Amino acid sequence: MALHQFDYIFALGTIFAFLDAWNIGANDVANSWATSVSSRSLKYWQAMILASIMEFCGSIGVGARVADTIRTKVVDVDLFKEDPSMLMLGMLCAVMGSSIYLTIATKFGMPVSTTHSIMGGVIGMGIASVGANGISWWGGNINSGVVQVFLAWVIAPFMSGAFGAIVFLITKYGVMLRSNSVRNAFIAIPIYFGITSALLTMLIVWKGGSSRITLTDPETVGVIIGVGAAVALIVAIFFLPWLYRRLLKEDWQLQWYHVFLGPLVLRRGEIPPLPEGYSVVQDFYSGHKTMEQLQAERAATQENRPSDLENEGELIKESQNTSSEALKSDAPSNAPSVAPKPAFSIIGPRPEGKGFFHPAMLFWQFKRFFFRGIEQDVIGLQNKKNILTGDIEMTHAHAKHYDNRTEYMYSFLQVLTASTASFTHGANDVANAVGPYATIYDIWQSGKLNKKSPVPYWILAFGGAAIAIGIWTYGYNIMRNLGNRITLHSPSRGFSMELGSAITVITATRLKLPVSTTQCISGATVGVGLCSGTWRTINWRMILWIYFGWVITLPVAGIISGCLMGIIINAPRWGMGV
Repeated sequence: MALHQFDYIFALGTIFAFLDAWNIGANDVANSWATSVSSRSLKYWQAMILASIMEFCGSIGVGARVADTIRTKVVDVDLFKEDPSMLMLGMLCAVMGSSIYLTIATKFGMPVSTTHSIMGGVIGMGIASVGANGISWWGGNINSGVVQVFLAWVIAPFMSGAFGAIVFLITKYGVMLRSNSVRNAFIAIPIYFGITSALLTMLIVWKGGSSRITLTDPETVGVIIGVGAAVALIVAIFFLPWLYRRLLKEDWQLQWYHVFLGPLVLRRGEIPPLPEGYSVVQDFYSGHKTMEQLQAERAATQENRPSDLENEGELIKESQNTSSEALKSDAPSNAPSVAPKPAFSIIGPRPEGKGFFHPAMLFWQFKRFFFRGIEQDVIGLQNKKNILTGDIEMTHAHAKHYDNRTEYMYSFLQVLTASTASFTHGANDVANAVGPYATIYDIWQSGKLNKKSPVPYWILAFGGAAIAIGIWTYGYNIMRNLGNRITLHSPSRGFSMELGSAITVITATRLKLPVSTTQCISGATVGVGLCSGTWRTINWRMILWIYFGWVITLPVAGIISGCLMGIIINAPRWGMGV
């Protein structure tokens, strides 16, 4: 029997669950894709398309397992048996507290943990409604109660940092620092593709990973190994010949669809001479100076420092002219001197002379809301200096530059690892929004407390869709504070970071630990950055800022949720005759 007297709680729960999931997309999406965009492996719009697909699939396929932990393993729901509607109200306050805090944090560009946020909301409403004794601080073992979450917060950054460091050290000394790094990469690429594919398969079919798949342990192992081996074989047969033709033979006319030719691509005809100024691979370190280049540039600047304001004005003018000439020199020498083609814009110019409610203006506002993120220059935004970045050029200069051809091969791997990380993010973090909302819906629909009720598909789809919308509309705001603002990114480094983070999240999902993906990717970034050079390759200001956000998230969200719950349940009632 539906509790129609509480329709407003269900309605408000729907609104704030959507806002919470939107903030998860806007805040946490950078955890999976900032490295790919920052290393230039993917353009921003490409990352958004892949992110939407993988986040939604992860939410639907595996999200129910962790959602159950958020919903039933933090507060002792048996205390609400006599009045299930009180638990409805409590979960509403929890998701309100979480979404309000996340909205503020996202606006200020603070990459916080959405897992911390919803856990704080649930704990806050629980303390306000049933007291601290009603919280499942310790469920009798390490895999239940709030203790599992606290342990996950401590373990996740160090575990992902260790995994990321191991992967990068193998890559660094096994491939990148070798005299023939391209040849070694040819050997490593199929192996890494197989491992990453096996990890993604592991998350999907692991016993308990999805209630829709039931396999015995030997069958599970067979499927995982089989998929990994099959992907490695396909990459070796079809992808390696394409890479050989493009990188070693410098076939600049080769297109992406030629990969389907497999070994036949090696029989293509003679390759025309490479056009002047053309490169078969992009410079992944463009805009990032080595230590020698940076020191030489700063020494020259120091020598040419003006002694008075007049000379300073001349120097500024000369610097502007030099910068303009440097930009022009990046183009091929035979390029015609014509005006550059304007960048394509989905949004387009603002309609002139139209009122706010004019159809043309409304359509423009719609495009601006949904697509303004695509037109943001994330790498350019990361290079802007502020109090958190410090001397970011010097931080980047401490990291070694590797062969761009080798980095190019890892850019494809990074797309796969980013997709895997995004899938695990959808699986793990959709619970933050739909866990409390599933409780609200279940009680509203049945009128009673069902501790073991499953999370419906449509709620998982609802959360996945809201995450995707958050990615498209505001994901760039957090992404610009990650990536190159923490340490120098390149495809080989980004691949190691994402794979280390994905392994950690997959392990946590298997153990029903709602870990923070923010902590996982941040830990992996620090681990890889330390192995990339020295401790100076890390921007510790940004790391401290992120940690500060983690520290305040749970108590602030808990205070908001607890205050809302306490005010509502203790508010005076005015009735007839009172």
